[in-house]
Amino acid sequence: MLFNQGKRYLTEQLAKVQIVNEVNKDFVIEALRSIAELVTYGDQHDPTFFEFFMEKQVMGEFVRILKISRTVIISLQLLQTMSIMIQNLKSEHAIYYMFSNEHMNYLITYSFDFRNEELLSYYISFLRAISGKLNKNTISLLVNTRNDEVVSFPLYVEAIRFAFHEENMIRTAVRALTLNVYHVGDDSVNRYVTSASNADYFSSLVTFFRQQCITLNGLVSDAVKNPGPDSTSTFLAAVDEIEDNLYYFSDMISAGIPDVGRLITDNILQLLIFPLLLPSLRIEAVNGTQIGAVTSLYLICCILRIVKIKDLANTIAAALFFPVEAFKHNSETKLNGYMTGLGFVHESQPPGNDNLNEVEMGELRVNVANVSSSSHIHSDVLINQVDCGGSQLPLREALLSFLSSEDDVLVLGSLGLLSTLLQTKELDESMLDALGILPRRKQQKKLLLQALVGEGTGEEQLFSPDCSSTRDGICSELDGYLQKLKDQYRVSHSSPEAGASPRVHRFQVLDSLVNLFSRSNISAETLWEGGWLLRQLLPYSEAEFNSHHLKLLKGSIKNCSSALQHEIRGVWADLLITVLYDEWKMCKRAIEASSPRKEPKCILLPSQMSKSDDVIPAESSFNAGERMCELVKVFVLLHELQIFALGRALPDEPRICPPANFPESFRAKTAGLDASGPKPGNELRLADALPCRIAFERGKERHFCFLAISMGASGWLVLAEELPLKQHFGVVRVAAPLAGSNPRIDDKHSRWLHLRIRPSTLPFLDPVKSGAYGKVKKKALVDGRWTLAFRDEESCKLALSMILEETKLQSDEVERRLKPLFDLENAIESSEPSVCVPEASSSCILPPSNSS
Repeated sequence: MLFNQGKRYLTEQLAKVQIVNEVNKDFVIEALRSIAELVTYGDQHDPTFFEFFMEKQVMGEFVRILKISRTVIISLQLLQTMSIMIQNLKSEHAIYYMFSNEHMNYLITYSFDFRNEELLSYYISFLRAISGKLNKNTISLLVNTRNDEVVSFPLYVEAIRFAFHEENMIRTAVRALTLNVYHVGDDSVNRYVTSASNADYFSSLVTFFRQQCITLNGLVSDAVKNPGPDSTSTFLAAVDEIEDNLYYFSDMISAGIPDVGRLITDNILQLLIFPLLLPSLRIEAVNGTQIGAVTSLYLICCILRIVKIKDLANTIAAALFFPVEAFKHNSETKLNGYMTGLGFVHESQPPGNDNLNEVEMGELRVNVANVSSSSHIHSDVLINQVDCGGSQLPLREALLSFLSSEDDVLVLGSLGLLSTLLQTKELDESMLDALGILPRRKQQKKLLLQALVGEGTGEEQLFSPDCSSTRDGICSELDGYLQKLKDQYRVSHSSPEAGASPRVHRFQVLDSLVNLFSRSNISAETLWEGGWLLRQLLPYSEAEFNSHHLKLLKGSIKNCSSALQHEIRGVWADLLITVLYDEWKMCKRAIEASSPRKEPKCILLPSQMSKSDDVIPAESSFNAGERMCELVKVFVLLHELQIFALGRALPDEPRICPPANFPESFRAKTAGLDASGPKPGNELRLADALPCRIAFERGKERHFCFLAISMGASGWLVLAEELPLKQHFGVVRVAAPLAGSNPRIDDKHSRWLHLRIRPSTLPFLDPVKSGAYGKVKKKALVDGRWTLAFRDEESCKLALSMILEETKLQSDEVERRLKPLFDLENAIESSEPSVCVPEASSSCILPPSNSS
């Protein structure tokens, strides 16, 4: 009864309001709130409530209140009330009432004062709430038709005016609304949104995205020049927005409207790929270039990975057979009247220069010299190292030439794009074959199918070392897209480089990758990405790889092995085996994975986030540890690739000999150490210990007994405190790593021995000692220093001799255990993969994974 009285009172009193001003605004606001609650309650619990409000024409009353209002707060409350009602209504009957009688379209097109940011936010929420209730039945209530064709759709048109608003939340809401419209699946609405009068929205989206790409390029440059948390966070935010835009394109395509995919493809190609990204794929700086080669490589990777359109992917791939010069005219085309705050102007806003003018498309011309195909290529053919900035160099070869660049990031970008092309499912296999990156498994599958169905010479090719796809198969797809570039996108060409045999192109790819592994100025992380790509292409055929490329790999391994043998006597000899085990497993997982480890964004700043801001001395153990790990990564990669190249199974663990049967040195045995080594508080014998003094704090000198002890691949510098009641025994107070101690007798004080005390582990391998993004904490980078004062000069020399002797024992054990890895051919050709005999005096087996 009270509810009935309340609803009647509210509607009657609201109907009496002739003008809304400061005097009665509070009553009107409360009435609007209460009516929203009652309508929602009635929809879900008592249909008579909703029928009453329908009878009283509540929607018409809302419109009337808006017309007679003189204060913005009523507009705010009305929009909020409408949003709440729409979101909470459950019955289709209620939705039909709300959307009928053109009241909703009146509210949608009402000239609100959007200079009030809060009002705009409520308005966009109101529009989004409406879009959430759209289906094939309700959408017809919001459009105007003529001859069964939609001629106006206020909800969509008004929303996309704010598609490029400076506020990200508004842009996101508009995109959600458009996706709700696209996914309804109404054919007449689909024709309307893709009609000539509304297709500008899609070109404006791509143009807006283009400007974001140019902005990203500037942020990347700033982050490289001024690395730090602020520049990194800004850069990452821009990257996220770039990828969000591409996912929006992808979501639009998934709605299944054919013309949307066509519009997005055409606009991405004509506004972004042809005029901006492809012309940027050159090394030398070009005046007026708005984007760098690395940023361009990243963006092309993202487009291929996220915007899954077959025509787009294949057109981009086909464009790689033309030189940069082919896109010169497009790159010189400028967007007229572009402003950062671009967008559609709402009818309540004054007209300005925010609209985008169309981009003038110049005709693209290309004239590439004919590249004759060859039915036979000698195994020593190498890619010509030409200037990849040359305007006549096909972009496909420019990408391969990037692999010889001195810029690690550019190399990674080129590898990233080649890997992305290889993984793009929308890309036709014949296109991959023409590019020279068709994986062996796909090639064999294709030839096997041809052999089974009796097409061509599939069986002959399948079992031939010179197997390759037939030219006819390649022409049918690639030539079709080359012709499309000419006819649809006005790229004029004659005898493009694609006419060469796919085998020529495969040779160029393999040569470029193998030559990459012989370079010492490229990071291991980048080489691992190249290793993944090479693994996808191997084994193609013994005639194509084993002769020349295996020789190059062996040369690279030999140089790397020589450098690694120096590390056996280096600062981190005690961790060398452990690191090698870990990197072996990680490398095996990386190159056998279904996809590369790194995301496209790593192309932009692959190492910036992992570097410390602190200035680290060049001679520090930290730098030595980084060099050692880098060298191990490269050695492991080359070792595994050669095993793959020979067609052998890659073992789960490296061929390393287990610890010797006599793990204890004479001093370790005399001291009574167990396998865990010296721990603070442990008791040990001091038979060989030398008394010394050391001050860990200024003015606080302490007396200890010093020992250098090695046990297998481990070793320690020990300071023990003598037990007064137990002669020749002491308690370990301090233990430090033996390796890297770099002992030196003071030049002026012959009784002083200087020692470097490095960390017990590499800080970047220990998560506890690393911060965000793997940044190493400052304290983890500092080497300690001990200066031990002995009783006399002889004791000091004995201590030095003890350290050098134990260090040699430690290094000799590491060298013995690693020896099978340095004899790769014998190890691979061994008839028993789990057993190796590195030297006549001892045999070895593969150790368990936790061996050190």
